Amino acid sequence: MPERIDVLGLGAVAVDDLLFLEEFPLPDGKYQVLHRERRSGGLAGTALVAAARLGCRAAYAGRLGKDELSGFIMEGLEAEGVGTAHVVQQEGALPYRSTILVERRGQTRTVLGESTGVLGADDSLPEEAVIRCARVLLVDHTGLTGMLRAARIARGAGIPVVADFERPHPAPFDELFALADHLILPLQFARELTGAPDGRTAARALGSASRAAIVVTMGAEGLWYLSAESPGRALYQSSFQVEAVDTTGCGDVFHGVYAACLSQGMGLSERVRLAAAAAAIKATRTGGQQGIPSSAELQAFLAAHAGQA
Repeated sequence: MPERIDVLGLGAVAVDDLLFLEEFPLPDGKYQVLHRERRSGGLAGTALVAAARLGCRAAYAGRLGKDELSGFIMEGLEAEGVGTAHVVQQEGALPYRSTILVERRGQTRTVLGESTGVLGADDSLPEEAVIRCARVLLVDHTGLTGMLRAARIARGAGIPVVADFERPHPAPFDELFALADHLILPLQFARELTGAPDGRTAARALGSASRAAIVVTMGAEGLWYLSAESPGRALYQSSFQVEAVDTTGCGDVFHGVYAACLSQGMGLSERVRLAAAAAAIKATRTGGQQGIPSSAELQAFLAAHAGQA
């Protein structure tokens, strides 16, 4: 019997190479790179690190290769306490890759992304027993056929499925979307799906008896959420007022902390409050995974902002 997993993810992981420049390059020019960094990221990768930093048993089980970049991802996850025993290693499989030009003079960034070789969830792995040992399954759009298989197994076993979707995708996305019983969507996508004018109306339109929770996030404007017990009653969670310096990965951190709190049996209001606080802390720090708070940092932040949100 596989070991218990609090949060299991099978989707997007990424390697970001950041090049820091004084000014953005023009054609045919030569420019000095001031500093260079390599960082791990991706929807699933960042969410799982967020769950692990809260003390949860998080595990990644998507597809990677045996190349340097895949090794970098696995080493980074393991260093954060995210299990990689169920990673499917397949020749030619790669993480997402990005080269990010960071201009110091204008405080801008330009992202050059590449997805060739990205496979995400495997069509038949991990084994069903591994999925059934998870308390929460975290899904996104990467490797839709395998993601759908995992979601079917999880829902059949009564395991919550937390979705990190940002936009529509080809089939079988619609079926995967329907299986996600904890649907956390950014406002823009929620409005696109429902035609609703605002987050509250969108959350109410997405609610149904088959979904345990709907959360519509609005960044600094807070979020609206509702549960299956009261599908017509959307509640508001304000954002924590912080001075944001980098919002990279805030949404992924929110999903990871939400999933971690769900695996520990916390109620919906507490889940969204802690997830919002973790995302706010991350926004005050540069980098994606680098800015994720620990459990102690999260509790200290909540104590200091007890009357704010």
